[in-house]
Amino acid sequence: MTQDERTVQATTHSAELFERAQRIIPGGVNSPVRAFGSVGGTPRFMASARGAWLTDVDGNRYVDLVGSWGPMILGHAHPEVVAAVRAAAERGFSFGTPSAGEVELAAEIVSRVEPVEQVRLVNSGTEATMSAIRLARGFTGRDAIVKFAGCYHGHVDALLASAGSGVATFALPDSAGVPRSSAGETIVLPYNDLAALEEVFAERGTEIAAVITEAAPGNMGVVPPLPGFTEGLRRMTREHGALLISDEVMTGFRCSSAGFYGLEGPYAAGPPDLFTFGKVMGGGFPAAAFGGRADVMALLAPAGPVYQAGTLSGNPVASAAGLTTLRACTPEVYARLGSVARTIADGVTDALAGAGVPHTIQWAGSMFSVFFRDGEVRNYDEARAQDTDAFRRFFHAMLDQGVHLPPSAFECWFVSAAHDDEAVSAVLEALPAAARAAAG
Repeated sequence: MTQDERTVQATTHSAELFERAQRIIPGGVNSPVRAFGSVGGTPRFMASARGAWLTDVDGNRYVDLVGSWGPMILGHAHPEVVAAVRAAAERGFSFGTPSAGEVELAAEIVSRVEPVEQVRLVNSGTEATMSAIRLARGFTGRDAIVKFAGCYHGHVDALLASAGSGVATFALPDSAGVPRSSAGETIVLPYNDLAALEEVFAERGTEIAAVITEAAPGNMGVVPPLPGFTEGLRRMTREHGALLISDEVMTGFRCSSAGFYGLEGPYAAGPPDLFTFGKVMGGGFPAAAFGGRADVMALLAPAGPVYQAGTLSGNPVASAAGLTTLRACTPEVYARLGSVARTIADGVTDALAGAGVPHTIQWAGSMFSVFFRDGEVRNYDEARAQDTDAFRRFFHAMLDQGVHLPPSAFECWFVSAAHDDEAVSAVLEALPAAARAAAG
């Protein structure tokens, strides 16, 4: 029996579910990257997860390096989180009224990120960034937004935009269904390019409501800001009366107890005006937030004229999961994340170098990604200049050996505090064969 035949045999129920799903769910999935579109093959349908391990519907076990795309910082089904969720659920799923848990979760966020004076809880990272953009426009009375190519801020119409024909031109829609008028209020610039931003502010500074940036991008792979980049964003936005929005949906409470700001800040020119959070702060439940300066947040309804609402915002079960997760993220947890991530990344380097596969590993706290190319990656164009076929071969070789990586060359790898010696050893043992596969 060949390896391909063994794989087909081992994924029978996943294949059946995927076939059925494609008849009733667009593309067979409820979020595109889950479909394995960039790597091919059958996505694994998971039945359960515990600690660092996933178990699919065919009974196969995998070391999880996706972590639900970041939230599972403590590992799956952490006993304290499970107990908190069970207790909250027994008191009621949703009240449609204020509850104590949402106040405690908001207070926990404010206590961790010094520039954040007030927060509004929402249900997703997309909702957080959408609301922050609306608030920035309401506060400044301006319409234009600057974002950077390769930074992902959710599927907000205005932010699903690609660069126009010149550095300072307004953008074009990057998705069907996005009106040109929505994308046309967005200016897309190369990441880590302060000169481009200076040019835009010189030409259109009075139109720009805000600059939004991922604190450390993770959706083109991990591409941290170059020294002085964030400082430059703060200086220029302040000079021109625009707000600076730092998107920490991915990095927030993952890179440190105060997110990427806790690693890179404070800045001499001052902190960002608004932050967005998600993932870790929900503990695996749909929860997110945006917050920042009190005078900016004061414009939100019901205190001010900028409307934002959500039936399930501050949901008591999600708040309990998020609060328990944050409180369990001790210094020892962050130390473990760093140690595990470094051990795995060093193993990747040894294996790929031994097989002669060009690669670069980049970091944001314990978040890291492997680019299948030589040299530092500073922006989206450089991220795209990697060997995605080599990654595809590497991905499937790891999957066949029981290690589930993010199914895209443009995503970061997530570890958890539950990645023990057994899980780490399983990853390290799978790397040599995967590196040989990547080499072709």
